[in-house]
Amino acid sequence: MASTWGNNIRLSVFGGSHTGAIGVVLDNLPPNEKIDPDAVRVQMARRAPGTDKTATARREADEPQILSGLLDGVTTGAPLAAIIENTNTRSKDYADLRIHPRPGHADYTAAVRYKGANDIRGGGHFSGRLTACLVFAGAVCRQILERRGVTIGAHACRIGNVSDTLFDPVSVSAAELNALNTRFFAVRDAGAEKKMRDEIERARLAADSVGGVIECAAVGMPAGVGSPMFGGVENVLASILYGIPAVKGVEFGAGFGAAALHGSENNDPFYYDAKGAVRTRTNNAGGILGGITTGMPVLFRIAVKPTPSIGQAQQTVDLAEKKEAPLTIHGRHDPCIVPRAIPVAEACAAIALLDLLR
Repeated sequence: MASTWGNNIRLSVFGGSHTGAIGVVLDNLPPNEKIDPDAVRVQMARRAPGTDKTATARREADEPQILSGLLDGVTTGAPLAAIIENTNTRSKDYADLRIHPRPGHADYTAAVRYKGANDIRGGGHFSGRLTACLVFAGAVCRQILERRGVTIGAHACRIGNVSDTLFDPVSVSAAELNALNTRFFAVRDAGAEKKMRDEIERARLAADSVGGVIECAAVGMPAGVGSPMFGGVENVLASILYGIPAVKGVEFGAGFGAAALHGSENNDPFYYDAKGAVRTRTNNAGGILGGITTGMPVLFRIAVKPTPSIGQAQQTVDLAEKKEAPLTIHGRHDPCIVPRAIPVAEACAAIALLDLLR
């Protein structure tokens, strides 16, 4: 399994949904960086299960136990290692899934790839539970970035057929992002939250699920960070964002919308601002040109698929009998993963941007 990521900052994730614990190791963090544990807990709580009606009923404290790399609240330069205990598991709910793979899950592909040896309980290493490790790592990296003037925030810009107002790609501010990046159900338009919650509740009552889109921005990134070709900012961000199990698409700036524009519409005109810095009047590029930051806000959106574990009867196969079979999934699952995935998207952005700046 490829569960290690990064070039300058090395991130490793281990464990499974129903193992004794999950864990994370961050290599090559800068030394002498103060890490506020309360700020880490805020981010962990935003992702934690069992805290809201829109989330799974599984409850976990998600309190990281730091094993190394931090002394008296300051990074030592050694690998920062932490574990997060799994204390509320019901593995019996998954006993039948080894021969009856769930549609939309990795049960079948994992069984083929790992010759049936994969841990099926709660999805094992493929579970969204592992994103708790990403949030911990991102909460650490975020604090280091903030001291370098970089602020990250995200919101649910769409859940099902309900949309929130998008960021202004030119003038989104650190203050606005800070107002979002400690909230559980982060939206810009207060009226959108109730409509989104209603959309999720309708899916839950129908024993179904719903997906959405998360928009994330980072301000304060200097111009000139990144590389062309394979080491570009988009490449680095996308590679870690696709580590979020539910993500099925990533776009930057105008994204796929740019395909419908003329060059005269898509190009971002340059100008000098009052401080003599080069800026652009629009930001269709999402703050990135040629894989390198422009100094404008870095802006991206991720598509999050509906939670595949639903209460409705579905069609699958019986791998033992080699025939089609019905399947009804039991267990505790999110009717919508989007609200809990918002801090995960921010965390991935923080890890990636620190990796680029390191």
